[in-house]
Amino acid sequence: MIDQRRGKVSRCTIIYFAFLIASLAISLMGCLNVYPGRDVLFQASTFSAFSDGSYDGDLTYGELRKHGDFGIGTFDGLDGEMLGVDGIFYQIKGNGVAYPVDDAMKTPFAMVTFFGPDQKIVIDSPLDYNGLEDYLDKLLQSKNLIYAIKVEGLFSYVKTRSVPRQNTPYRPLVEVLKDQSIFEFHGVKGTVVGFRLPEYMKEINVQGYHFHFITEDRKSGGHLLECGIENAEVGIDYTHEFHMRISERPRAEAKGKETGEMSR
Repeated sequence: MIDQRRGKVSRCTIIYFAFLIASLAISLMGCLNVYPGRDVLFQASTFSAFSDGSYDGDLTYGELRKHGDFGIGTFDGLDGEMLGVDGIFYQIKGNGVAYPVDDAMKTPFAMVTFFGPDQKIVIDSPLDYNGLEDYLDKLLQSKNLIYAIKVEGLFSYVKTRSVPRQNTPYRPLVEVLKDQSIFEFHGVKGTVVGFRLPEYMKEINVQGYHFHFITEDRKSGGHLLECGIENAEVGIDYTHEFHMRISERPRAEAKGKETGEMSR
């Protein structure tokens, strides 16, 4: 009778610990997947297809948000510039005004990641756009990594651009940019959002730096062309992985034109 009780206790103990271990394993798996895709740059389509005139969006912003809370891109029909910061996405239309993005809206091209800076630096002396690039280049640990970059502070001058929605048949980007709208800001606080990509990625995106800008009040901005920084905090996120979603749309014809670079 005693042996039977001991056998039952042993079996119960084994079952209890097996259940405990299984529960712990499930909990750990859940913790590992709380932030899926961090330190990964997610890109929708290739820049070459996009710049040739593939402007029809086929990925919703609701889906894009699953891959990042920080990034840049555009909208269906090339309807303005996109900037994502602090988990909120904005559409900066052809008039330079920024609007919140609805999940149902679509993009033909975008780059996003979950931003978590590995390095923070304070800029306390004036820098122009070229000076900013040179300054960042000296900070980066390797030119072969992808970097997500956020610059937030006071700007003495900012020059941006945006473009109006395009109609079919779509023109290549280099032709569209001839009709771009230019916006200038003086003595403004705001945020620069963007990436630096290595040279070996030039076949699928623009190598080097690519930035968008939005004012502190989140009312206006655009693709960054020039800037003068008075003082700012820079956050740099080292990104070691890359994931690209291939578009199902037919690639647009280049119409014999060169595909101009989006960055500057």
